[in-house]
Amino acid sequence: MSDPIPYARALPGTQPPLDAPAYGSTHSRAPRQAPIRAPHTLTEASSPRFSPQLLPGHADMSVVDGQAAMGERIIVAGRVLDEAGAPLRGSMVEVWQANSAGRYHHARDQHDAPLDPNFVGRARVFTDEDGRYSFTTIRPGAYPWRNHANAWRPVHIHFSLFGQGFAQRLITQMYFPGDPLLALDPIFLATADAEARQRLVAQFDLEVTQPDYALGYRFDIILRGPAATPFEEVHA
Repeated sequence: MSDPIPYARALPGTQPPLDAPAYGSTHSRAPRQAPIRAPHTLTEASSPRFSPQLLPGHADMSVVDGQAAMGERIIVAGRVLDEAGAPLRGSMVEVWQANSAGRYHHARDQHDAPLDPNFVGRARVFTDEDGRYSFTTIRPGAYPWRNHANAWRPVHIHFSLFGQGFAQRLITQMYFPGDPLLALDPIFLATADAEARQRLVAQFDLEVTQPDYALGYRFDIILRGPAATPFEEVHA
């Protein structure tokens, strides 16, 4: 077996721990024993080949069957890069989020905020030759969760990025600038390094903004290295 290909590691404190003291549900799902290395076969390492032909993209969450969703329409755009700044081409990016009232279109979400029949809250896009992606959505709302007393999640969008197979998946969250709930959120604060946490916060971008249509936010994602975006459940 050949030696693993070396790559730049994330710096200490720039990735959240699997078991975060203030994030209650991590206590029950974090592994309690050292992981067992299972060699990848060709199947795990190379398939399936995610592509728009296999899984068609859907880049506009703001409309369902021609009917506009309720709330503030926004555009989110950015690039997916490696540690050297090289673009990741053809990477499948899936996103999901709550609606403008802070409720997910999911049976397990029983928050009494209203559901929007014109908002499902899921999208799928693929990066282009320059690693760029873009989607249109509705700015989500904050919502309560039961992690601690009077707990509310900041406004956020979930991101899932796939490589060339099921074993190559990373998950993160994008937050919005100026949200007062960030300073109180155990998930956001689970990343100890303050500079790394800011890589989870999108930036308003006038170039992404479309006149008379939607405000734009830029959210670049770096997959590894010292400047990597914080991801959930990354193993060293």
